[in-house]
Amino acid sequence: MQITVSGLPGSGTSTLSKLLAECYDLELISSGEIFRRMARERGMSLAEFGALAERDPSIDLDIDKNQKAIIHSRENIILESRLAGHMAQGRSDVIKIWIKAPLLTRVKRIQRREKTISFDEELKKTVERERSETLRYKNYYGIDITDLSIYDIVIDSEKWNQYQTLDIIRVAIDSLVGPE
Repeated sequence: MQITVSGLPGSGTSTLSKLLAECYDLELISSGEIFRRMARERGMSLAEFGALAERDPSIDLDIDKNQKAIIHSRENIILESRLAGHMAQGRSDVIKIWIKAPLLTRVKRIQRREKTISFDEELKKTVERERSETLRYKNYYGIDITDLSIYDIVIDSEKWNQYQTLDIIRVAIDSLVGPE
């Protein structure tokens, strides 16, 4: 089984991906973690590294090329990233999930996770990060990240906690592939 999980920062993609990986005994590959690790290795914040990625397309292109190779060559994985569903385009056997949540909810989650003090500061950083990513995806691939038509499942994580969201998605997955 191959599953992609995508969504904007703070929507719950990492949490859901971990739960799905445990539930279905799948390997989890997180491009967000790869991006964060690359930023840390360079001693940069996510915003600084995102700005560098705007100037140096090779950063995103290498990560995305790797994602595409993974989803087209490996089985029993969950690929979690903003563009994971797009990297699986043309693959009807891959279950593509988009997790959404309102901006203010996502910023509150990011603030809790990152332990930042100022909500306004985190809001500004999140809006800038999303602007940067949207611009890069459009420039590099012609992808409109707001077009959710490629996804099999779109769910709002503000309405349910992570376990309820998992239960809903499991019902959808199991109806497609049968329970594991």
